[in-house]
Amino acid sequence: MMRIGEVAQAAGVNPKTIRYYESIGVLPEPARTGSGYRDYDKSFPDRLTFIRTAQRLGVTLDEIREILSFRERGETPCAYVRDVLDAQLEGIGRRIQELELLREQLTEIASEADRLPPATANGICQLIEHVRQTRTALPNQPFGGRP
Repeated sequence: MMRIGEVAQAAGVNPKTIRYYESIGVLPEPARTGSGYRDYDKSFPDRLTFIRTAQRLGVTLDEIREILSFRERGETPCAYVRDVLDAQLEGIGRRIQELELLREQLTEIASEADRLPPATANGICQLIEHVRQTRTALPNQPFGGRP
């Protein structure tokens, strides 16, 4: 059996991460020693490594929880994982299109910058003001997808 610090070190994560995963049900609650310390079996570092690998692929913690529940039921999650990854690919494709459109818009706007009058003493950026006044057809999504 292993303590939380040993599991964290073996998996390359912070003990707080392990506690968080337990609190949301991605990791099961471990056994406890008589003095209340968590007591993990040897499978926990592998499970943590699996979780971290899935996250690097863009799989959400909810999706990871579902994948792990397949395993706990003795079922293979391959079809579910494939659906999740296909959705990831679709989202990435959509995001690439959005970024290409944004690049075109920003390139066009940047080319207009040299043709604008100099900034006034009111501290307003002429370029942003120009875009605000002339580009009513811009998507509601802020540039770069940030709020």
